[in-house]
Amino acid sequence: MKNFNILIVEGNLKEENQNFLEVGIQTHTESLKDSLNGFDNHYNFDVINPSSDLNLDEVKNKLPKYDGLIWGGSSLNIYNNTPEIKRQIEFMRECQKQVKNILAICWGMQVAVTAAGGEVKKAEKSHIGIANDIVINNEGLKYPIYKDKNNNFNSPAFNFDEVTKLPTNGICLASNRINKVQSLYFEVGISKIYGLQYHPEITYEKMISLIEFRKDRLIQTRKAFRDEEEIKNHIMLIKKEITVSNKTQRMIELKNWLDNII
Repeated sequence: MKNFNILIVEGNLKEENQNFLEVGIQTHTESLKDSLNGFDNHYNFDVINPSSDLNLDEVKNKLPKYDGLIWGGSSLNIYNNTPEIKRQIEFMRECQKQVKNILAICWGMQVAVTAAGGEVKKAEKSHIGIANDIVINNEGLKYPIYKDKNNNFNSPAFNFDEVTKLPTNGICLASNRINKVQSLYFEVGISKIYGLQYHPEITYEKMISLIEFRKDRLIQTRKAFRDEEEIKNHIMLIKKEITVSNKTQRMIELKNWLDNII
């Protein structure tokens, strides 16, 4: 059996990952690797952080060796256009020229869309820990990413921004009442790109930890909750979801994407 080479792109800044580690929360890359390792053992993973790693040129030269690339989440906002964000967008453009299969999750989808000429803006409403009632549309049902997926589902999610303009030839695959574009597919350069606004690779338990870690920001900066009591009530809703959530269903997009790398 062939060993597949997968490049994982870390979307968060080093400082945010250090903050995670100090309170015992896995980085998004660690969560992703744990999820992927649950499927099979014939994947070789490399990790790159384009915002801070100094060996980007070396990695760019090796991009054709990767069978696929997974670009994960981040606490960044694409429209802030900082030097670190610009580095990520530029690296994504290079990946779109050289990597055939890209799975772009949450922030990764927003970077992929921006790099390809689409638009991302601040959303009117947000997902904090969970996205409810995501519906796969008729187009989405045709794509292998959703093989054996329930047509209407909930998922871990954490986003304040949304895709408002698809790249050229982009196809929306799923939506919910918060975000019109919950998933998409488009081709650019040599890449076939699936984008997911939600997080099949992250557990609800981690989402609860992130909410607790960010509670001051969620109340004071994001204005997403009035007070800690409202946060506690929201966490209770997510805990109820844990009791009915099916792990295989929650993560099936990852498995389907891996199964279709050719």
